[in-house]
Amino acid sequence: MSITPIEQQIIKYLKTGDQRAINLLCENYSNSLYGVILKITINEEIAQDALQETFVKVWKNASKYDAKKAKLFTWLFRIARNTAIDKLRSFNNRYQKEVQIDTSNVYILPTSNLNQDVLDIREHVEKLEEKYQIVLNALFFEGMTQQEASDELNIPLGTIKSRLKIGLRELKKVYNP
Repeated sequence: MSITPIEQQIIKYLKTGDQRAINLLCENYSNSLYGVILKITINEEIAQDALQETFVKVWKNASKYDAKKAKLFTWLFRIARNTAIDKLRSFNNRYQKEVQIDTSNVYILPTSNLNQDVLDIREHVEKLEEKYQIVLNALFFEGMTQQEASDELNIPLGTIKSRLKIGLRELKKVYNP
């Protein structure tokens, strides 16, 4: 494996913790790595984040690079590829919360099994304080998990749980006076 003079300089800077390594990496590899990342993520914003995170990982793990095991670009490529995959998974987990109701039979209930006393539950939820309404609507009518509601509403998870508990307690008073 022959190493180019620029690769030798970058490796030297990485091993000594010299900040010039990042500048040289960006100048010589950012376009290629961005292309790899964009091909995986198919999203420019995610790709830009992943590229930046790639360079941070390279900097933090510079001591782990071994020129005997892989060329510098191969090492950079693997870090970029794995970072892009992680970013894409994170993005997909966060933004694919839709439930396919039209193809599901979960919500098809025989009307004979419905408790007529609770059909007006939305009306009773609307009588609660707004902070409880928001949480109950997110959890029960929009189908979010507590963590998803916390993230979506920008409310701490503990507060979501407390408001759920209090909201349910208030609803219970309506149905069990």
